[in-house]
Amino acid sequence: MLSTLSKVLSSHYFPCTPPTAKYMSTVAVPKVAVVLAGCGVYDGAECTEATSTLIHLSSAGAEYACFAPNKDQFHVIDHTKGEELAVPRNVLVEAARIARGVISPLDEIKPAAFDALVIPGGFGAAKNLCNHATVAQGDASKLEVDPDVKKTLLAFHEAGKPIGLCCIAPVIAASVLKCTVTVGQAEGNKWPYGGTVGAIENYGGKHQSRGIDGVCVDATAKVVTSPAYMYEGRPHEIYNSVGLMVKETLKLI
Repeated sequence: MLSTLSKVLSSHYFPCTPPTAKYMSTVAVPKVAVVLAGCGVYDGAECTEATSTLIHLSSAGAEYACFAPNKDQFHVIDHTKGEELAVPRNVLVEAARIARGVISPLDEIKPAAFDALVIPGGFGAAKNLCNHATVAQGDASKLEVDPDVKKTLLAFHEAGKPIGLCCIAPVIAASVLKCTVTVGQAEGNKWPYGGTVGAIENYGGKHQSRGIDGVCVDATAKVVTSPAYMYEGRPHEIYNSVGLMVKETLKLI
């Protein structure tokens, strides 16, 4: 049965092909690559942000395909206790939970087949896609970005294709592309990760302060970012924040 399911899932490169478009772009049916960092806020992709990304892309009439690095996570966290577990988990295998099994290894991505790239947040973006949260923590000399993630970002950027990121993921674009991004605000009791603003600047990027209802568009670099769960908001606020990022990213196609 698993073999049959695998064949069925692998036959659908773009699992979502809605009939109508909600947001405007110059492409009738935009094709968007979504890179996931696992599954779960503390060690993978943030689930609300990841699913909100897919829902907004679907609602916009875009086709999407999910990708993830095929490697072990930095570590595994018991989300009921916040404690580390001594068991390995694979980023691609975990991300497949969000993608309903329809996902490919990131090293197999073909940027020419897509019009845009989107990377949701979650601690996995700062632990599995780069080492911002685990090693660098604002020190540019120690920052390392996963080779396939860096290669993918550069390929889309050099092709002039828009890139959307939210939550903590903008630190990656700031480092690789030296662009202008937002992770929200540096201060405030609902902005617990305000120190990330300084890290972005240390990594060579520029930061624009935005509220939870704001979005940053670097039109020159074609990079779009929004705060999402960098803000301690309610689920619908995070959903809307991700939606702003998706909307503005599709506009740049």
